[in-house]
This record gives sequence, structure tokens and C-alpha cells, in this order.
Amino acid sequence: MKKETVFTERAPRPIGPYSQGVIAEGKFLFVSGQIPIDPETGELVKGPIEEQAKRAIRNLLAVVEAAGGSAKNIAKVTVYLRDMKGYARFNEVYERYFSASRPARAVVEVSNLPKGVAVEIEAIAVL
Repeated sequence: MKKETVFTERAPRPIGPYSQGVIAEGKFLFVSGQIPIDPETGELVKGPIEEQAKRAIRNLLAVVEAAGGSAKNIAKVTVYLRDMKGYARFNEVYERYFSASRPARAVVEVSNLPKGVAVEIEAIAVL
């Protein structure tokens, strides 16, 4: 299998032994979970879920764009929320970025996320 890693300064550097994204067979992009870390400062974006969601989505899209795609190329998104009570507020932000493309999606409540953030988002795109 042919694999190529993706890296961009417009998304946070990985905080573990993984790549921001991997292109498989030249057309499938797997984007690692993105949390709300500001790539310029390396600092967590704290505050309400809306602010964290914006940053995590921007990080995700930065990796997709670095691979030559856009939001329209994203086929599947998985969202991890620490508290499902923030689901509606998260959706308001999410819709601003994905209303035109509407990828398949799963949203899962989890007991914890890296660095204690409220949201983590991963995706699969077809380039």
C-alpha cells in the first residue's frame, strides 16, 4: 500500500507518535483527531464549546487543505464530545463549515479527551 504523511504548520503539531494526516493510495485522506490547540501559540483554546469547536474544525480543515482538498472532499467525520449537553451548540458551529457538503458523521460522548478539552474531531476525505 502506498502511504504519504501530511503535515502543515496551520494545524497543531502532533502531541504523540502519529501524523496529522495520512494519504493512502493517493486518494484517501485520514485526518487524525484534532483538538482545539492554536497552531501559532501551541496553547489550548479554552472557553465554551463553540470556541473549542471552531478551532478544532479549523485545524481539521488545515490538514485537509494541506493535502490538496477542502471541506467538500470530506466524506466522514467522527466527533468526540465530553458532554452531550453541548451537542446543539456544537452543531451550530459545525453547520457553518459543513452545510454545503454534509459528510456522513458520528457524534460520540466520551469520558475524557486529550488535555481535558471538550471536543475532538477526525475525518476521512477523498481527494
